[in-house]
Amino acid sequence: MAELNLSSGKSGGRQTNKLPVRVDLTALVDLAFLLITFFMLTTTLARSRAMQLVMPDKSVIADMPVPASGTMTICLGKGQAMWYLGMADKPIIAPKLTFYGNDLNKIILEIRKQVKATSGRDMMVIVKPSAHSVYNNLVSTIDELNITQTNRYAIVDIAAKDIALLKQKGVY
Repeated sequence: MAELNLSSGKSGGRQTNKLPVRVDLTALVDLAFLLITFFMLTTTLARSRAMQLVMPDKSVIADMPVPASGTMTICLGKGQAMWYLGMADKPIIAPKLTFYGNDLNKIILEIRKQVKATSGRDMMVIVKPSAHSVYNNLVSTIDELNITQTNRYAIVDIAAKDIALLKQKGVY
């Protein structure tokens, strides 16, 4: 049984003969556990949020040629991303490293403006996750593409040429 004992003390130099007050806290403890149990059972946990990703039909992909001058490739490495404009053999903008998040956001916006100004078309972004990148890197990259309102992007397997470039940059 839980109880609270208050001792009698001296007041003003004379001693009082009051009986100690006993407060039974058993009901309060029971009530506390009932409330904790109630709130634990009635609360809703955070729901998982999933991003909708629409993949095109394989028959339609063959009919969608994309020029190299309008294609940005982002290779996801260990801790950093490597990006270039064009093809890996003959890049229009040489491969460069950047960090995920805000840095990648600025680069996507800058290259998109440049492609729009030169070709008048929207930019296509190819995302290539490597074996050493983590899932969070892919999610962060897709988030940045959605934030910058890049509507044309694809997630593909990384090629041997891209792996060689990542090794040269030291992020593979």
